[in-house]
Amino acid sequence: MNNLLLAAVLLASAFQAQAQQPSANERASPTNGKLAFMRAGCYACHGTVGQGGAGARLAPFTLPLEGFQIWVRNGTPGWGFISGMPGYTAAVVTDQEVADIRAYLASLPAPRAADEIPLLNP
Repeated sequence: MNNLLLAAVLLASAFQAQAQQPSANERASPTNGKLAFMRAGCYACHGTVGQGGAGARLAPFTLPLEGFQIWVRNGTPGWGFISGMPGYTAAVVTDQEVADIRAYLASLPAPRAADEIPLLNP
């Protein structure tokens, strides 16, 4: 009986310790995300502040971490002469870096509305 009680206590403490560990999303760092975004070359298509270009506009960003990670890992197909986004394995961009990149993109402000830009409003 003592072995069963000891096993139950050890199992409960393991679950408690796991529950206390912050998730990758909770540990995400926008500062580290910007560095990873630049190092992985994301800026080449998406712009240095996620404004888009050859790739999609990414800022402001609201996709949940799980969806973003699927997108980064699998990439997107191309259409006609437009190439898609390549998938990035965990060897290239770690799970923590994916979370950090998402945090960086989420930290970027939305672009100003057209009516707030003087040059666009003669």
